[in-house]
Amino acid sequence: MTPKTTDVYDPAKRSAVMARVKSQGTKPEQLIRRILTDLGARYRLHRKDLPGSPDVVMPGRKLAIFVHGCFWHGHDCARGARVPKANREYWLAKVARNRARDGRNVGDLTAMGWRVETVWECEMKDREGLRERLSVLLDETAKN
Repeated sequence: MTPKTTDVYDPAKRSAVMARVKSQGTKPEQLIRRILTDLGARYRLHRKDLPGSPDVVMPGRKLAIFVHGCFWHGHDCARGARVPKANREYWLAKVARNRARDGRNVGDLTAMGWRVETVWECEMKDREGLRERLSVLLDETAKN
């Protein structure tokens, strides 16, 4: 007996749909990179040797930046608080696992002496504010 599901796709199709969800090179990530480049920062992308493979890494500053989608990482904004009606339990568990993993990664990086910043997708709306935040962040890490 197969468990009843509200998913409109069969498992193979759902897998194909989910595989198309980008994790690198997203528009929010590209915006962060553009701002950092305009501010004169030098950085590396997706360092696999660091916990969580941060989206942007500045080794000389010991700074790791994660660019998180509000829905996928459970941000406390309107988009992040939204839970799909279909398959609700699955999505609640999925986001909880993502948040737990994010917390472990931040803890591991901090223990290694890295400063960790998270930029949320919803912060992209205020580009001038985001630019100011990143500028201050770069100034703070340059002093260390």
